[in-house]
Amino acid sequence: MSISPALPRWLYLPAAVGALFVAVPLVAVAVKVDWSDFVSLISSESSVAALLLSLRTAAASTALCLLFGVPMALVLARSTSRWVRIVRPLVLLPLVLPPVVGGIALLYAFGRLGLLGQYLSAAGVDIAFTTTAVVLAQTFVSLPFLVLALEGAARTFGADYEVVAATLGAGPTTVWWKVSLPLLAPGLVSGAVLAFARSLGEFGATLTFAGSRQGVTRTLPLEIYLQREGDPDAAVALSLLLVAVAAVVVVGLGTRRLRGASAW
Repeated sequence: MSISPALPRWLYLPAAVGALFVAVPLVAVAVKVDWSDFVSLISSESSVAALLLSLRTAAASTALCLLFGVPMALVLARSTSRWVRIVRPLVLLPLVLPPVVGGIALLYAFGRLGLLGQYLSAAGVDIAFTTTAVVLAQTFVSLPFLVLALEGAARTFGADYEVVAATLGAGPTTVWWKVSLPLLAPGLVSGAVLAFARSLGEFGATLTFAGSRQGVTRTLPLEIYLQREGDPDAAVALSLLLVAVAAVVVVGLGTRRLRGASAW
């Protein structure tokens, strides 16, 4: 049985203050909600369309994050190449970039006159201010979260099991499917959940690159921003709805972490 060392009691005071700093604003939103009209406020046509669009695009962007993020994380964790070390900060740069800057960067890359967009537009493919632009914006800001989670998991379990499997005659692809991927599963779930949650709450890059077209690019955060001016009660109700959805995601992730290895 492992015994954890006792923490100094004074640590609990700043920890409690920090917890209150996060909790009080969320409680304030719940207190401000007009509960008598809550259902009608969140069930308007524009609100439902925005929520469904957010869920669809967040799911699509999470799928893209898995498609590109899993290989990226393994390369970052395993490769000793100098070029990989140089590229790593670029991969993680969206974590610290203001979202609006990310939106501008995407616009100049994939817009009609963008670096790549001009060729896509000539081929009849326009990305900016479409639902595809929403997915790309969400992927741009959420991909580093998945990469970090997976890279950390890959570094934690190391390469020993993969080396053993290779010495027993397993090919690289077999090692990947039979050894690496199962070991990555906890980090994969954590990263995917974080990427989904980040995509769901994305605002700045989406507004800049995709605009705000109802049913096409107006996600729930954009709907909340617009309702804030015209119908503050609806904005508060939708804010609480977004908090609730995010809380479900985070609680699910926390439960998985608490269950630990027994869950796998």
